[in-house]
Amino acid sequence: MILGAMVAAGVDPRELADQLRALGVSGFEIEFAIVDRSGISATHARVNTQEQHAHRHLGDILKIIYESQLNDKVKERAALVFSRLAKAEAQVHNAPVDHVHFHEVGALDAIVDVVGAAICFELLGIERFVSSPLHVGSGTVSMAHGLFPVPPPAVAELLKGVPIYSTEVKGELVTPTGAAIISSVCTEFGPMPPLRLERTGYGAGTREYEKFPNVLRVMIGEPAVGVTDEQLVMIETNVDDLSPQVLGYVMDRALELGALDCYFTPIVMKKSRPASLVSILCREEDRERLSEMVFSETTTLGLRTFSVSRRALEREIVKVETQYGPIDVKVARLNGRMINQMPEYEQCRIAAVRANVALRAVEDEARLAFANLASS
Repeated sequence: MILGAMVAAGVDPRELADQLRALGVSGFEIEFAIVDRSGISATHARVNTQEQHAHRHLGDILKIIYESQLNDKVKERAALVFSRLAKAEAQVHNAPVDHVHFHEVGALDAIVDVVGAAICFELLGIERFVSSPLHVGSGTVSMAHGLFPVPPPAVAELLKGVPIYSTEVKGELVTPTGAAIISSVCTEFGPMPPLRLERTGYGAGTREYEKFPNVLRVMIGEPAVGVTDEQLVMIETNVDDLSPQVLGYVMDRALELGALDCYFTPIVMKKSRPASLVSILCREEDRERLSEMVFSETTTLGLRTFSVSRRALEREIVKVETQYGPIDVKVARLNGRMINQMPEYEQCRIAAVRANVALRAVEDEARLAFANLASS
């Protein structure tokens, strides 16, 4: 499905086939066909091989990859995918990685799938991968070791930390190979980031369902200029028995420890007690030390944490000269167009006190200086 979607999105199948020959192995060919899946025109890729049910160790597959004539980036990406597969299988079967036999994914067609996907990513120059939550399907699937629930053990291992969901659609919608590729290249899972869309492609699965398009969609484009989307963490707790002085100290410490924002919201708790909701916005890597600080500095017995999405405009600092001295102006832009500008408050405050004038006078002077600079 990945190969089909990439060809539909613009990869030349002849160029893909030429590069796959650099693997240095024979006995396979790829056929591409346009098919209908619940009303959607999609590209179906079929890998035909003379080899069936070959069992290989990780070392055997890596030898094929590294001794090929493929470029280094394709080799590294393909090797990473198979290494992740081996580690997942080893974890499931409680065996050393180098003892793992690849059953369903060890045959030549799976090697072509993984290496072919790495070639396609390189041909289209894709640098950043973002995925929606993955629909894994439901029911059971028959494998070499027996009948397993969907998602099968190796897929579940590979998708740790990845958002997944299931519906009434029966069947395995994410295979070990697909799970390994997606979890190896994708650094983000969630909403689609701001994108200047250039091309789309639909790769068809072999199975057909009623009123369910069994296709994989890829959307390729350039990041929208002027905005940044990122996943952050919100830490919250309610406190009703803490001095306001200590709360002020907590805010100062949170910002010192890397919090992106910290604020308090007046709330009413049980028994009609006035209280404060403490909210701290941070990056994932700062979660632990900020949580430890809140536990150490407040009386709370528990914290709530959850992921939040933040979209921020592109910003820059422009220094302007005024009669009150230099002032920094924070400028926000969207797609190159200025959205707003704001003189730096603390600098304006100090300048106003020093010159014994109103704060507004300094801010107006800074805005005028910026407008003159922007128009020159």
